[in-house]
Amino acid sequence: MAQVGQKSEMPFLDHLEELRWRILRGLVALVVGVIVAFSLLLKYDVILILERPILPFLNGNQLVYTHPADPFRITMSMAFAFGAIFASPVLVWQVWGFLSPALYKHEKKVVIPVLVFGAILFLAGVSLAFFGIIPITLKMFYSIQTNSLTPMITAGSYFDFVVSLSLVLGAVFELPIAVLALTALGIVTPQFLSRYRRHATVICLVASAFITPGQDPLSLLAIAIPLYMLYELSVVCSFVVYRRKQRKDEARLAEESGAVA
Repeated sequence: MAQVGQKSEMPFLDHLEELRWRILRGLVALVVGVIVAFSLLLKYDVILILERPILPFLNGNQLVYTHPADPFRITMSMAFAFGAIFASPVLVWQVWGFLSPALYKHEKKVVIPVLVFGAILFLAGVSLAFFGIIPITLKMFYSIQTNSLTPMITAGSYFDFVVSLSLVLGAVFELPIAVLALTALGIVTPQFLSRYRRHATVICLVASAFITPGQDPLSLLAIAIPLYMLYELSVVCSFVVYRRKQRKDEARLAEESGAVA
């Protein structure tokens, strides 16, 4: 019999079979989510909401498209993005169901809060991009136009710009989660992160220059400041994980010393 607290084991072929079924369920959930999102996009004018950052600069005009399939392509791109969001609870549940048997009880207690924290950070990054960075960047772009140029923004270019910047910033906001994982694996320590704060400042500025579509200082700082705040949050999270790890190691050594005595 397996001891209490011991992780259950499953034959390799059974693992593959379970993985196949969980991938299949995830794909079905994704397809259903895309279909639901596509139906909602056809019923409600969600694209008009996504156009709001650029509407003040169009002078009453609308975005244009140059290919007959552009409206369908844009709608499908939005449907895949929203469909993935709708299906994310099922996808996370399938991943959790596959990995949870290999985790100890104390590890399971940590995973769920980390997933929730990661989702909140991703939404925060997307919100900052949509409500902050994109309007500032568009304002900067339109402020340098000359009378000899007439803006004719295509819908495809605009939505590619919005989606790519939102996803990149959402992914960047996962930095504390990555630091948590590296600290738990013993690759980094809070002392290491604190020692390289000045280097982190430079890295944040360089990363902001790559992420920001415009090169104006306002857009640069609008990303660099949140990035550095994320770094400081990562230092705090790393310190918490590191201290818990030290206490567990000390408790284990004390237990081993008592057993030897």
